[in-house]
Parts: sequence; C-alpha cells; structure tokens
Amino acid sequence: MLTGELKNKIDSIWEMFWTGGITNPLDVVEQMTYLMFIHDLDETDSKKSKSSIMLELPFTSMFEGHEQYKWSVFRDLPAEKMYELMQSEIFPFIKNLHGNKESAYSKYMSDAIFKIPTPQLLSKIVDALDGLYMDMSKQIEADTKGDVYESLLAKLSTAGVNGQFRTPRHIIRMMVELIDPKPEDSICDPACGTAGFLVSAGEYLKEKYRSEIFFNKENNNHYNNSMFCGYDMDRTMLRVAAMNMMTHGVDNPDIDYRDSLSDQNTDTNKHSIILANPPFKGSLDADTVSPDLLKVCKTRKTELLFLALFLRMLKVGGRCACIVPDGVLFGSSTAHKAIRKELVENNRLEAVISMPSGVFKPYAGVSTGILIFTKTGHGGTDKVWFYDMQADGLSLDDKRSAVAENDIPDIIARFHNPEGEAERQRTDKSFFVPKEEIVGFDYDLSINKYKKVDYKPVEYPSTKELMSDLRALQKEIDEGMKELEGMLDG
Repeated sequence: MLTGELKNKIDSIWEMFWTGGITNPLDVVEQMTYLMFIHDLDETDSKKSKSSIMLELPFTSMFEGHEQYKWSVFRDLPAEKMYELMQSEIFPFIKNLHGNKESAYSKYMSDAIFKIPTPQLLSKIVDALDGLYMDMSKQIEADTKGDVYESLLAKLSTAGVNGQFRTPRHIIRMMVELIDPKPEDSICDPACGTAGFLVSAGEYLKEKYRSEIFFNKENNNHYNNSMFCGYDMDRTMLRVAAMNMMTHGVDNPDIDYRDSLSDQNTDTNKHSIILANPPFKGSLDADTVSPDLLKVCKTRKTELLFLALFLRMLKVGGRCACIVPDGVLFGSSTAHKAIRKELVENNRLEAVISMPSGVFKPYAGVSTGILIFTKTGHGGTDKVWFYDMQADGLSLDDKRSAVAENDIPDIIARFHNPEGEAERQRTDKSFFVPKEEIVGFDYDLSINKYKKVDYKPVEYPSTKELMSDLRALQKEIDEGMKELEGMLDG
C-alpha cells in the first residue's frame, strides 16, 4: 500500500495525464506502464552488464547502436526532441523488442499505442517518474513497484471486483521459499495477474542456483523460454506481466490469455510447481467450467475448482503452494469435503498455514490460509503440519506498518526441519496432526479444530478478602472527605 510522498507523486502524475487530455483511467495506466517499462529496461540492461563482467560472460546490450533510447539519456533531451524520439523510434523499438513474434511480450505489445499528446506533457511525466523512482529506491525492503501498480489499478476500480488482490511480496517470497524451486522445474500460476509469483520464483532461483542456471546452456534455455507459465483473463494484466518478467531477466515466459477453469485450459500433468493466489469471487456459471474439474468437486465456487485444477495441471510428484480463503478449510458442503478428501486421501497434503485476517489489508480483511501439497494420485498423507501464523512483520491494520513480530522466518525454518516438529505440542504455534484424526473430523483443516489452548490457573482473592479490602478503601475515602470538608470550613 502506498502512503505519504509516494502516493502524492502517483496522484500528481495521474493529474498530469488528466489535465493533459488523457482522461480514460485505463489509458493512463497503460501509458504509465509503458514509461515505467522503458525506465526499467535501462536499469535491467545496466545490471546485466555488471553481472556479465563479474561472471566473465559475454554481453550485448539491448540498446546496442541505440544508446539514445536509454531512459538515462533521452530524459535529458529538450521536450520536442524527446517527444519526436519517443513517438517515432523508442516506442516502436520496445514494441518490437522481442525477436520471437510468438512470444508473450510481442503478443501483448502488438496492439500497444503511444497516446501522450504533447511534448510538454511527456517531459513533465518523465521528470515526475524520475522523482518517483528516486523515492522508490530509498525503500529497499518494500515492494514499491508492486505497490505502484496496485495504486494505479485501484484507480481503475477493478482491484477486488473479481476477488483479485495483489498478494503481498513477503507472503509470495515465503511461499516460494517453502516450495524451494529447482533449475529443472516448470512453474505455473494459472491466475497470474502481474506475475508476482513467477517473478519471485525467478529471483529466488537466480539467488540460490545462479551458476547452475547461467553456466548450464540447457538450464539457461529452460529458464528463459519454458520454465515460467502464467494465465489470466485481463489483457492489461498480461501486458504488465510480460513486461514484468522481461525486466526481471526472463526473455520468453509463457504468459497467455486464458480462462484457467474452462476448456481453454488443457494443461494436464504438465507442471512440477504451482504457486498461486486464485480469485475468490464466490461462484460462476457452471457451464463455463471444464467438466473434468466438476467430476472432482461439483460446485460453482472458484476457490474449490482451482484446487481441482491445480491437481490436474501438476505432474505426479509436482507440488503446489496456494492461498485459499478460510472457508475452504472447514466448509461443510459436499464440494468442500470432496476437495479436502481428494487432497488427503488421493494425494499428499503436507501443510496448512493459517494466516491472520490483516494480511491483505487495506484491500480485504478476509481470513486466509496456505495449503502445500504434492500430487501423487495414490495417497501418501500420513500426517499434516499445521502452523498458526500470528504476525507477518507488519501491523494487521489498514496502515500495515513495520513491526518486530514476524513468524515467517520461523515458518520457513520449521517446515524444512520436520524431524524437529515431531515432539511439538498442540499448544505450540506448529504441530503435526495424524491423518486418522483429520479423517475423523470429516477432513476439517481449520487449525482451531486441533489446536489446544494452554489455560493457566489464576488465583483470585476470596470474597471475604475482597470485602475487607473494599471496607479499608472506603474508610480511606471517608477520611479523605472529612479532611477536605475541614479545609473548606476553615
């Protein structure tokens, strides 16, 4: 969430577009996204250049022969020259940046149009974005770029309409670290939005497996062309997702326009990892849902259908970490029980992490949990690890200010050391529950069904002692009143 100076700068830039004649909110978002992308290309190119020097790898700048297209160069040009260069050269350059015309980037940039009407307006916006990026750079730990996108989308009044809320970056990162992707994995988010999960997985892999990815031709090719897959039904989101992946060093992700729950999505036994926060929009028309999903759980609730979809899309042995609303964990309908039974009986449910309701504030106050499971097709659940997350490092109110309390490091450490969890008690934040007990409770996965509260006895004074104390107190009050009255009489 943007606050203070950053929010004021976004509002100011928005006002520039409005007064400059661009009044359609969607046009404002798209034009700002293009300019931010151009800025990020320069930054990414510089980082790649420095990395190649450190790794002693060959490097060719994407701006080779076109250095004047760099943000750091053209921003200093006079308004008229900048505008002419942007309109006639830079914008066509970014539209055709990807050599593969079938790539996600080329697909979603093909219909992009530069709409800023005057040199003066472009110059003002470029200067304002420079100031915005300067402020963003000071907030190293915050997902400021994601917050900027969120702020822009909020102005479109679309965020949340279909149950879509940007997942906080630190929650995404936690889920990525829990799943621990490897260089050979195929990673998918069937409700990808701006590709936050895919970007985070890519960054994690670069941090942990840099040499395996960059010094292995096969792995490098896989990383850039076939590792990452994302679907969404919003072309603006897909355009942002494609640009987001490209600025984070993934050349050709499979970002596609697709209704994941319909017959448009034929992915079966395809991916080794799914990371997702699917929309919780209640219900949808069952006629649009792929019939094989309805066989697993006959319902119109998207949050249940997406779980069935994840199981279908995963390879045997593939793993998923996904966010679900709390109702999925304890709902009593036939469909709720059916999908939980499918996870527990026919696959291996590994973990249920209960998150506090403030995680998605200020956009939503819904209580959520994270499910982690492996597709086996023949069972394998013998016990399930539960964790009661009570803090995520930010206040759980609308402000979401930094606080000292943070369970995330503990969650990651404990999840990757299951042997150390064996003796944990039900009064602790984390503990195992045997499958038989879960079955006995109709596959209920809410942590409160199994957690025990440690009631500590408190000794209270007897009634006789309390009455004695009250009389003594009353006596003090009476004496004080007499003393006050004496002072007034005097």
